Amino acid sequence: MRTLCASTLISEVLVIGLAALVAVRLTDTSATTIWAVSGTAMVLCLLLCGLVTRPGGVQFGWALQIALIASGVVVPAMFVLGVIFAGLWWASVHFGRKVDEIKAAHGAAAAAAAP
Repeated sequence: MRTLCASTLISEVLVIGLAALVAVRLTDTSATTIWAVSGTAMVLCLLLCGLVTRPGGVQFGWALQIALIASGVVVPAMFVLGVIFAGLWWASVHFGRKVDEIKAAHGAAAAAAAP
């Protein structure tokens, strides 16, 4: 699960950075404020890459997805991108857990078959 979720989060870092560039040009909000908020979100995404398998990691990821959708208030395209990334987050968690279960089953079968 960690690999799929981390891939989604790294992609989000890039999208957040690009959205910040757009927001600086399109809004009256100061560049300092935009970069402070965007930079914080980017750092949180990177930190979550390592914490996703810990208790509360997936829920924190959902909170980031909601924040990404809400950023559409500043850059309207982020409504669409936020929903797309929320779907990717769901798929990463859902299929990542399935892959982890399959790996665990194969590992247990291999351990049982070993002499």
